[in-house]
Amino acid sequence: MFKKILVATDLSEASKAVINCLKDFKTIGVEEVILFYACGIRHLDALAEGIKQKVLPDLEKLQKIIQDQGLNCSLEIAPGLPSEEIKVVTNKKKISLIVISSHGESAFTHHLFRFGGTTSEIIHSHETPLLLVKTRITEVDGKPVIDTTCQSLKTKILFATDFSDISLRAFNYVVRLVEDGCKDVTIMHVQDKIKIGKHLMHKLEEFNHLDNERLEMRKKLLLEKGAEHVETILRYGIPAEEVLAESRNNYSLIVLGSQGRGFFKEIFIGSVSHAIARLAPIPVLLIPADRSFSSKLT
Repeated sequence: MFKKILVATDLSEASKAVINCLKDFKTIGVEEVILFYACGIRHLDALAEGIKQKVLPDLEKLQKIIQDQGLNCSLEIAPGLPSEEIKVVTNKKKISLIVISSHGESAFTHHLFRFGGTTSEIIHSHETPLLLVKTRITEVDGKPVIDTTCQSLKTKILFATDFSDISLRAFNYVVRLVEDGCKDVTIMHVQDKIKIGKHLMHKLEEFNHLDNERLEMRKKLLLEKGAEHVETILRYGIPAEEVLAESRNNYSLIVLGSQGRGFFKEIFIGSVSHAIARLAPIPVLLIPADRSFSSKLT
């Protein structure tokens, strides 16, 4: 499904930990990796070239690690800012998935992949599916070490939906993951108590009935596509909090759309998708809007 991916690195220990787990990406069809680094320099070609020559040996070491995992890998070193350059390279190289770690510090003075910086910018503006891989701090011989848990991404998927068009597009990716061999999926919808709260509580039973039907429709389709176990969850609460709580139950991946329904999409990104991406303990696959996307499933 994701044959050619872009893996963004800032040469931090966090991004290196992600690279050490790329063999697991074969389970979602990855064949080719573009290892991407941005120098973070605007309009100063000589300085950018100097940075490129400084980081090239380290990038070549990471390239070899990826190749040793059985994946084709090429380097792409861009002069400008990561969030801008990633878009350019993604379009030029026809990338099907962007992969970044959820933490990390640049080898230089600026922090490229911390939340609140480049990671947030990419989440808000990405036009290609984006996978955030979580890193953790463990202790080896009394010293802190950053690593990530390597496992197949499609072992057990949590799909969070608000039944918007974007969630519908994200569901199509879940279908494809099932077709590629995922056997265990949970489909989750949260009735937003802030929106329902004071004025729509009398309609909650009606909402639950309709949304249960929607969940069951999606469950039936996944079972037809080859899933062996599909659970549906309908809850009432704060969407981000409920999804995060559920994600701690031995899932390998969260899939969701990166915008929700409603007029204020940017607010939704900040309050739900961004919160889940930032706080989830496992990888998060964010599927962006596609204006050309359409489906008969309602």
